[in-house]
Amino acid sequence: MGLNSFIKLFLPKDKVFYSIFEQVGANLKEMGASFRAAIEQTDVTKRTQMLRALEDAEHKNDELTHKIFVELGQNFITPFDREDIHYLATSLDDVADFIYASSKKMVNYQVREIDSFMKEMVVVIENAIVALDKALHELRNMKNLRAITEACVQINSLENQADDLLDNAIIKMFASSTDPIELVKLKDIYQDMEIITDKCEDAANVIESIIIKYA
Repeated sequence: MGLNSFIKLFLPKDKVFYSIFEQVGANLKEMGASFRAAIEQTDVTKRTQMLRALEDAEHKNDELTHKIFVELGQNFITPFDREDIHYLATSLDDVADFIYASSKKMVNYQVREIDSFMKEMVVVIENAIVALDKALHELRNMKNLRAITEACVQINSLENQADDLLDNAIIKMFASSTDPIELVKLKDIYQDMEIITDKCEDAANVIESIIIKYA
């Protein structure tokens, strides 16, 4: 093995990790937009098809997350702490998982009427994911720290909005519905949708930790 080839083995593969994280961000952004489009679809049959299609995007996210873990196992030097890479990858994968979980429950529970909470919450979810995608793309060079910080602050604010929406939705639900089965179904979906924003905030917290350490 030549000297140059030997040295390359120990060079940080920043571009590899950044590239995969950017692909994850783009995939999540697409999932968020698709989830919103499905929720806003008035035709029940078309909505069901759109919700089911999110499974493919969730599988794609799993594959990207696996790539990150493979790179972690193969590279001694990483652009930032291995633990931060692991936590960020896991948090981002959780966002995809709960989008899929929410969509799957809507299909399995045969939800026909999309209520105001779901419509408002999916907008919050999409906005949080868009901000998350922006922060992920700015990580590559960390030149625009203000943009990263603003994106993370926006995600935190949106998570608070989601908390308020969930509280109000549950209060309204228990005040207006007497069907215990429907109550359980809706509460389950509501909580999963709110958790999506929690996971976005988890990812944002990791990103903030990274820029504090390395910027």
